Amino acid sequence: MNNRVTEPFSERPFWQAWPGAWHPLCGSFSELGWSFEWHDFESSTRVEWGRSFHPQGLEVCLNLAGAGQLATKKVEVEVRPESAALYACGDTPLTAWRAAGQRHQFLTAEFSVDFLRRNLPRGLGQVRPFVQRLLDAKKPGSAVDAGQPLTPRLRLLVAALRSPPVSGAARTMWFTAKVYEVAAELFFDHAAEEALFCTRQTHVAQERVEKAAALVRTHLAEPLTLEELGQRVGCSPFYLSRTFSEQMGMTLSQFLRQVRLERAAELLRSGKFNVTQAALEVGYSSIGHFSTAFHETFGCCPGLYPLQMPAQRSDKE
Repeated sequence: MNNRVTEPFSERPFWQAWPGAWHPLCGSFSELGWSFEWHDFESSTRVEWGRSFHPQGLEVCLNLAGAGQLATKKVEVEVRPESAALYACGDTPLTAWRAAGQRHQFLTAEFSVDFLRRNLPRGLGQVRPFVQRLLDAKKPGSAVDAGQPLTPRLRLLVAALRSPPVSGAARTMWFTAKVYEVAAELFFDHAAEEALFCTRQTHVAQERVEKAAALVRTHLAEPLTLEELGQRVGCSPFYLSRTFSEQMGMTLSQFLRQVRLERAAELLRSGKFNVTQAALEVGYSSIGHFSTAFHETFGCCPGLYPLQMPAQRSDKE
């Protein structure tokens, strides 16, 4: 019976061929489920980089300098300078290499799949599909995600990880916080989040426009100013004016004019209001201005309008 304990995977033997190339920063893949490492080296021959990847791990490469490639049987992704790459290694090594004759500088953040399953929020629908497939698989295989540019924020993150502002006992705590920062930055579908944010913003804007329109309708005789409308719906006058025009296809002034004339037409059709009464009821102080606006909208003067339209029937009829 073989009672030998299997030693956890270590990439140290691989990097011994390039003295000074590998700099562990903090963490332990086998004990904590995560680790940060800095790499800086040159090689006259191609480096089979994939041999350093942890089995059953998801790794992030924040690549500052040097080119290479990550590949499975179906997918090949170039690793370019100033780029970020995500890749997972199953039980069989992932094919990956670094080009010969170049200076390679990159930081890797390594996560065990078990750690991610325990710590990433589930069921929110915002985890990147590439990451979600790894979390859902009973035994994840090797996989490579599409590369992306190294954003200024990620560039600053690399600099901070290389030179942490704390030491001693606080160092591990600081790096632990960075674990979640990296995960939040790279393991979630921010495009979907932004789309959701835009949807929410659109919904809020629609509610404000609808509320503003209702306020206009109930203050025809003494219209609220743009500033008063903005205060009541909860946004700046400029923002309200712009969103109202975008969603209604007309300005607030045009909308006020339209609903005033529509209400005046209703009053005239009722037979209970003459032209002067209808004009004053909806906020016109000048009968001449009212008549001109009415004619432009309905094609006849307000005095003749009731003769051309049948009187409204009462609700009892």
